[in-house]
Amino acid sequence: MSQITQQIHSSQISDILENALLGIRPTRSDVLRLLKSDDVHLMGLVAGNLTQKRFGKKASFVNNIILNYTNVCVTDCKFCAFYRSPGDLESYTLSLEQIESRIKTSWEMFGIRQVLIQGGHNPNLGIEYYEEAFRMIRKKFPEIGVHGLSASEIDMISRIEKISTREVLSRLKEAGLQSIPGAGAEILVDTVKDIISPKKISSADWLRIMEEAHTMGLPASATMMYGHVESVEDIAEHLEKIKQLQRKTNGFMAFIPWNFEPNNTLMQKENLINFGVGGMQLLKMIAISRLAFDGLINHVQSSWLTNGVGMAQIALQYGADDFGGTLIGEEVVSCTGARSTELTGQKIIDSIHQIGYSVEERDNFYNLVKMH
Repeated sequence: MSQITQQIHSSQISDILENALLGIRPTRSDVLRLLKSDDVHLMGLVAGNLTQKRFGKKASFVNNIILNYTNVCVTDCKFCAFYRSPGDLESYTLSLEQIESRIKTSWEMFGIRQVLIQGGHNPNLGIEYYEEAFRMIRKKFPEIGVHGLSASEIDMISRIEKISTREVLSRLKEAGLQSIPGAGAEILVDTVKDIISPKKISSADWLRIMEEAHTMGLPASATMMYGHVESVEDIAEHLEKIKQLQRKTNGFMAFIPWNFEPNNTLMQKENLINFGVGGMQLLKMIAISRLAFDGLINHVQSSWLTNGVGMAQIALQYGADDFGGTLIGEEVVSCTGARSTELTGQKIIDSIHQIGYSVEERDNFYNLVKMH
């Protein structure tokens, strides 16, 4: 430990990092200082140390598929290359039979433990569509966790049905929904949302729907999409809001920072942003996430989807403990042309073993399925 302490001592963020090693989480102004600092390696050293104290030299992953059930969407987010307007020739919505057949194939081929269900904001789909799908999955594939629908999709269903988001959540839970992905958070600051996703729910609504889910026993992930029009102050604000809700509900299982991929998006066409932010920024975000949430949100995901496997391996040494999922069938990020957007479990196992870590395959709730 003394070696780490010596390295930290000469840094301008030494007080924050020394506190972190003592179990004192950074305050909001500390987080701002971390975001403005270039001592990424030191942050990673400390964040990696905290992670190893908690998990040992071990990383987890889940065998899963993404079920992008529809690409029909009316929110026109500028950062999205996936959506199509209603009536577009390239638009689609999966039938119950198609959903079943995709899951059946994935269960038989890969032994998946989770289906991550996300799609566009499709005004033609009522709540029964989701209820029938979730019931079918839970009945026919009881080992597979149903991790589905962002807070903004929940909001869309509530507006279509003219019922409260709480009622939507309650009915979907009853039908088989088990946990909620963190999508739709982007950056929880409305001045940012007004630029990149003006038709999507506000920050306050995202947090409210997540709180409703947590209080009825639906745990969730929290995400942050960085590297577009946000400032460091906006990122600090985002992390603070997640932290406050977690203190209240303890409902977030994992935090997932991922970088915006501009290819084929409106933001690139409008010259708002032309390039992604790259690997160094990922490692910084991973390290700061661990420092900010250590002891509060257990798991930080390495974000291989937008950064590739090599960066995800390094992220595991900078504060991440979970590789995320295999994401078979992923269609949203692949629309930006971002590298390969699915991995087999074996590729993840190999890449974790390459850095000398043991591998835990987990289920939807981060419980051990088996060690590799």
